[in-house]
Amino acid sequence: MELNEQLKQALIELRKTDKKKFDQSVDLIINLQKFDVKREQLNLFVTVPHKTKDKKICGFLEIKNDNVDTIMKSEFKKYSDKKELKKLISKYDFFIAQASLMPVVATTFGRVLGPAGKMPSPQLGILMNVDDKAINELKNKINSSLKIKTKEASIKVPVGKQSMKDEEIIENVLAVYNTVLKALPKGNDNIRNVEIKFTMSKPQKIKLK
Repeated sequence: MELNEQLKQALIELRKTDKKKFDQSVDLIINLQKFDVKREQLNLFVTVPHKTKDKKICGFLEIKNDNVDTIMKSEFKKYSDKKELKKLISKYDFFIAQASLMPVVATTFGRVLGPAGKMPSPQLGILMNVDDKAINELKNKINSSLKIKTKEASIKVPVGKQSMKDEEIIENVLAVYNTVLKALPKGNDNIRNVEIKFTMSKPQKIKLK
């Protein structure tokens, strides 16, 4: 059975489970095999066709901008206080930065943003030009991007919400799956199986040829 068809069936089964009082996440789990997590790490962003949620974004910029919560260079001093720094990290999902400020951002925030996986990166998050158009384009890109990083031989990534249409969830799943497949050193041979689940449900297994 085609992957597309299997995903349709899996979602039909998942939607039979008890309704919860919140909009559950749809999680995609790709279990790996013959994959050395230490030597063959994946670290990539996947752009999905349907955004999964609006992320809370903060910008390290030279001047305030109305399109994004801004921390200016003159305010960096405040964050030498560990408590303030922790609060900041937990408040935002994603950080962007003006290229000219990156060295100072790295020294001021790097030790906490780095391990949290929230450091602005050249892949997604560093602005050369700071204007409303550039900021809004970057925000849209971030909101439709998912980060994939292998810490174990299993990739788990939220690809949507229960309230989304099945077709939208499936398109997001396929975008992630195909990107991961291309990035794996042995392609198909590195994938043991695929599962899909809601936050509170048991996973539905997808059999691959």
